[in-house]
Amino acid sequence: MSAVTMDLNADLGEGFGAWRLGDDEAMLEVVTSANVACGFHAGDPAGLLRTCRAAAARGVRIGAQVGYRDLAGFGRRFIDVSHEDLVADVVYQIGALRALAHAAGSAVAYVKPHGALYNTIIRHAEQADAVATAVHFVDPALPVLGLAGSEFFDAARALGLRTVPEAFADRAYQPDGTLVSRREQGAVLHDVDEIAERVAAMTGHGRVTAIDGSTIPITAESVCVHGDSPGAVRIATAVRDRLIADGLQLRAFV
Repeated sequence: MSAVTMDLNADLGEGFGAWRLGDDEAMLEVVTSANVACGFHAGDPAGLLRTCRAAAARGVRIGAQVGYRDLAGFGRRFIDVSHEDLVADVVYQIGALRALAHAAGSAVAYVKPHGALYNTIIRHAEQADAVATAVHFVDPALPVLGLAGSEFFDAARALGLRTVPEAFADRAYQPDGTLVSRREQGAVLHDVDEIAERVAAMTGHGRVTAIDGSTIPITAESVCVHGDSPGAVRIATAVRDRLIADGLQLRAFV
């Protein structure tokens, strides 16, 4: 019987110019997949190339983290963009990161939406279809990383895209399985031991405790740790160590 595997992903490449966000070098020693910004919500070309090179050097898979065109808001504000414009925006972002990854000796292996776009396309069918259509236009073989049961996954599967469900190590969940808004207290978790225990329940038992105390089912082929959270490297390391201790083999999903 083959070992059970789990991917560990983080959002990287989110600095801009002289402003640094998170410790990409340290996170790349821990994760198996890197969701690299594409310049719309964060990231500048030189910094993104450095991140791609660092990921390539460590054998970490590179994913295009596409978002709204919103540098000032870090892509965490909803934008009522048309289907046509969103398709073009996502195609553009994937294309830019593909070129940078190629220059770094690697390739874009998957696509993951970021921030407000990620949360919007859980229920917003038109924008979900736009993102899925854009990925399919670029390369129908690219998997998409997202939330199980979302409109995005429905649209992606309708186009024949592989969907990879993920769980969030350091975010609180609503009883319906969506993430608690960052505007609400308790949305982001910081206690390392608590986070490790939650991940163990997610990956070992397929469940997580929602913010109201209820237990809800969760499906995950990948676990996400946010690279910009305080203590992100320590959290990611604790999650990795717990997964390994529980007998899972850390391996990228693609």
